[in-house]
Amino acid sequence: MEIKDFIKTDVVIVGSGVAGLFAALCLPADKEILVITKEDLKECDSYLAQGGVCVLKDVNDFNCYFEDTMKAGHYENNPESVRVMIEQSTEVIGTLVELGVKFDTDDDGDFDYTREGAHRRNRILHHKDETGKEITATLLRIAKKKENITFVTQTTMIDFIEKNNTCYGIVCEDEYGEMGAIIADDIILATGGIGGLFLNSTNFPHITGDSFALALKHGVELQDMNYIQIHPTTLYSKKKGRRFLISESVRGEGAILLNENGERFTDELQPRDVVTNAIVDEMAKFGTDHVYITLPTMSSEEAAKRFPNIYDACIDEGYDITKDKVPVTPAQHYMMGGVKTDINGKTTMEHLYAVGETACNGVHGRNRLASNSLLESLVFAKRAAILIAESTDKKELDLPDIDLKSYPDKKSREKEFKTLIMNEIQGKDPEFYDKWCNNEN
Repeated sequence: MEIKDFIKTDVVIVGSGVAGLFAALCLPADKEILVITKEDLKECDSYLAQGGVCVLKDVNDFNCYFEDTMKAGHYENNPESVRVMIEQSTEVIGTLVELGVKFDTDDDGDFDYTREGAHRRNRILHHKDETGKEITATLLRIAKKKENITFVTQTTMIDFIEKNNTCYGIVCEDEYGEMGAIIADDIILATGGIGGLFLNSTNFPHITGDSFALALKHGVELQDMNYIQIHPTTLYSKKKGRRFLISESVRGEGAILLNENGERFTDELQPRDVVTNAIVDEMAKFGTDHVYITLPTMSSEEAAKRFPNIYDACIDEGYDITKDKVPVTPAQHYMMGGVKTDINGKTTMEHLYAVGETACNGVHGRNRLASNSLLESLVFAKRAAILIAESTDKKELDLPDIDLKSYPDKKSREKEFKTLIMNEIQGKDPEFYDKWCNNEN
């Protein structure tokens, strides 16, 4: 194609969640940035994050926080990534506060830190039970006012424009099926995880791992694609669609899990994978497809104030979580693996970066510690933006031939992408695939 057939920008960011937005805001104002998103701007998993965001409260907590993260990840984490995330957490949270993000405070006006599973200390900041929404909405409001940032919605990335392991841009398809190409100096993938490929997931259904499928097609290295977190407690329902998460922070405030006989069967503040396995075992023992959660440590009024979104969702289903046994079941929640990156978001393809849940820098290991996801997205998105801003590496405009008419239709493409990803997971971990994925294809 001739260059006149392309849209040209400095940086294209695929995804409008916390990672994509923060990367855009951390890039210099003289860079033209185009942010594309598959659906509407607010339909990203960052909006759904309930529990909170971790922060290093003081230097005395570093070793404890580091060990909690490593232990939750079964010590398969990249220690350097963990160190970077924790050390830079205070600065990043300070930036959020300066930008106007509101975190809950106690009666004295100090931050109200809470604790979740596998945390030994209270180090999690929160905004009621909608922390992700508060952060994402604030970043989006600011980004919309920036003259150098343009948003395009209802637009799906369907290919990388790549030659000799250098990324020149992406091919996109809009909601009307029209295809086009975007050429950029640098490309940032922030497309989230793979929840849309699962029957039961807390993710939006359009989050289908497109970046992973394209990485497989173009030889971009992936890491730990079988490290997929199953969240232990989502509101049980026979209805199809996204599963409503009952945050780990509810258990952090005293909620307990009960089996069919009304018996408590596990320590609710263990790492997520441990609690999930305990629930699966209990369901198998009783031949059920759910267990129960209840919050006896709070009154209805206290729960409605601390967890308004969760409390209302349970009420809508006919349960008062402080008095009743609320049925819950595990569901796919988060991807710890993904597109392999270094600690600056750089992938194995030149001028291609990945941030947020799409990226795997090893910070989470085999299992993510609660409330590290928002922090990880923010810290490493900023590092990627700084690296791009400081880079003096310029690529020659040596574009590969692109035939927009050669791409398959949407349905065929989605089937191909899902097959690529599921085959990768199966090859890495047949046991996990058979347990959680085999009924998804």
